[in-house]
Amino acid sequence: MNDFSYESKHLNNGCKFVAGVDEVGRGPLAGPVVCCAVIMPTDDLIDGIRDSKKLSEKKREELDKKIREKAVALSVSEISPEEIDEINILEAVKKCMTGAVNGLKVKPDITLVDGIDTRLPINAEYIVKGDDKSYTIGCASIVAKVYRDKLMKEYDKLYPEYAFAKNKGYGTKEHIDKIKEIGPCSLHRKTFIKNFWDGRERTAPQNT
Repeated sequence: MNDFSYESKHLNNGCKFVAGVDEVGRGPLAGPVVCCAVIMPTDDLIDGIRDSKKLSEKKREELDKKIREKAVALSVSEISPEEIDEINILEAVKKCMTGAVNGLKVKPDITLVDGIDTRLPINAEYIVKGDDKSYTIGCASIVAKVYRDKLMKEYDKLYPEYAFAKNKGYGTKEHIDKIKEIGPCSLHRKTFIKNFWDGRERTAPQNT
């Protein structure tokens, strides 16, 4: 389970509300980037919180439910593939994280942020691999992952050719081969696929 010491440090220094924020979907070829910001109770910790990538899908969904039930405040934000192409993925992550934090109904005194390359216009502490260290960032990681995975499963119904329910938009060989064969759909990040897509539209449906 992730450590609560990062939160305790700020609570002991007079902060009342400590938020955690994390993103999911920085690397996929398709779909949005999703961020969650969350403030959790300090006296009712949930067992098993850690980096969402190290948990099974079933465990993530169980923890997601508990986190949502216990959260003092929770907000999810997403940035579309089109905007990712326009502003680049790093700027998209920054905007997404900031949007998630600003969406909290309770204003945090400080926010714990996963990573060190996403300097945000908020009062924050940046923690390398924070999603596997900080309890609150771990909670945010889990909620963001479950949220995005559900989105990609829904998109799979619109674009079954790309097997989004299976690959979640990541660049598996099967996914890349399909892009080469039929071209991208409206969910693909064009700047992410330029190395193996020649820019020509083919037979891929363009649902909205």
